[in-house]
Amino acid sequence: MASKIFRISCPRSELDLNITLQCGQSFRWRRVSPGSEKWRGVVGNVVWTLSQDDSYLICQPHFSHSQYTTPYFSQHGRKRKKDMELGIQIKPTNSEKVLDCISVRMLRQDPVENVFSFICSSNNNIQRITMLVDRLCKLYGSLLTTVEGTTWHSFPTVAVLAGDGVEDTLRAEGFGYRAKFIHKSAKQILERGGEKWLHSLRLLPYKECHSQLMSLHGVGAKVSDCICLMSMGHLDAIPVDTHVFQIAARDYLPHLKTRKTVTDKVYQEIGDHFRTVFGEYAGWAHSVLFSADLKIFQALRPESQNGNKKQGIKKCKHL
Repeated sequence: MASKIFRISCPRSELDLNITLQCGQSFRWRRVSPGSEKWRGVVGNVVWTLSQDDSYLICQPHFSHSQYTTPYFSQHGRKRKKDMELGIQIKPTNSEKVLDCISVRMLRQDPVENVFSFICSSNNNIQRITMLVDRLCKLYGSLLTTVEGTTWHSFPTVAVLAGDGVEDTLRAEGFGYRAKFIHKSAKQILERGGEKWLHSLRLLPYKECHSQLMSLHGVGAKVSDCICLMSMGHLDAIPVDTHVFQIAARDYLPHLKTRKTVTDKVYQEIGDHFRTVFGEYAGWAHSVLFSADLKIFQALRPESQNGNKKQGIKKCKHL
């Protein structure tokens, strides 16, 4: 069931849905139809359809009957109505340089969804991660509603993922070794206080938050940094995967070209260098560079638009 359409003042130059929703931050958004400029996904157990023009973000929630019985915005209060529960982080006042190359916004996602989504990301590409996350929701989430013939499910709770038989089922459904990671991490979180404990990590300093997340089964340094950046509010967290390593070696730390693997020392060096160059919003800058380097966004790079490759790389390098 659809409800009122909301328009939020947000220029396309500050938020491009086509980039932000498919650059590997979140894996629950899909185009309404091939080539469409409308996107649909689940936030706060509500299905949303998003679109935009040059000046506004246009949002339409699709409620189930039960959500209409107890009005959604009455449950979640005026502030959540104002923020639309979309989890888009507010633009820092001095972040214009970070947004100079490409209009990426950081999504402030639910920690539970973020933890298990990025556990699925291990040795995976965006398309396959999206498929696994969708499968996880269909297997263990609750049915929310059906929109234009497509059913949508909530993200599974920690308690459900910690249940008996989950690992075996996920293995049978193609999750591989990630099945064990998901099940064991869910059990660990449940033992520590469940979703309340996970949300409480937002109150910790970056290093402590990062360490606590790494204590979960299957959560390494990169996955922990993804969660810190995209769920915990630590905008100086730098997730370093092979792709980011290549960007760092090419544009910032050329001596790393002789390294074949991302060791703990190299991981720390890249993170520290980004934090030195970009300061407290280093994680945001990292995401701009990461997105700008993805093949699907190559046409948006400055050098692709003006034919000057060297100038474009320099602009993205220094933001």
